[in-house]
Amino acid sequence: QLQLVESGGGAVQTGGSLRLSCESSGLTFWRYCMAWFRRAPGQEREEVAIIDSGGSIKYADSVKGRFTISQDKDKITLFLHMNNLKVEDTAMYYCAADRPTGTWCHLPVSEGDFDDWGQGTEVTVSS
Repeated sequence: QLQLVESGGGAVQTGGSLRLSCESSGLTFWRYCMAWFRRAPGQEREEVAIIDSGGSIKYADSVKGRFTISQDKDKITLFLHMNNLKVEDTAMYYCAADRPTGTWCHLPVSEGDFDDWGQGTEVTVSS
């Protein structure tokens, strides 16, 4: 099991920026798919961004052009750079890992494929 811990959330005004981080307790995710999900108040959890073992990336339409998913060179930390934040971005943000056995993870993947989840970091955007 991969332990994931998110950080970097907080309160920001509309148009502001935040950088979320997801740390994997020193274990590399070199062959995994890594993702950010979010759950807004009263809504279902939704996919925000996914990066696979080869570096391919998929973004939700609602965040394209504003959010950037990335990872450090050692693939121990996952990041989500969030720019031009909107009120509708207010949510709990979760880091997740898809760890297929014996293979490298590649897009496409779905929410049900993810094996490990962090506890979340809260983002609140105010107008």
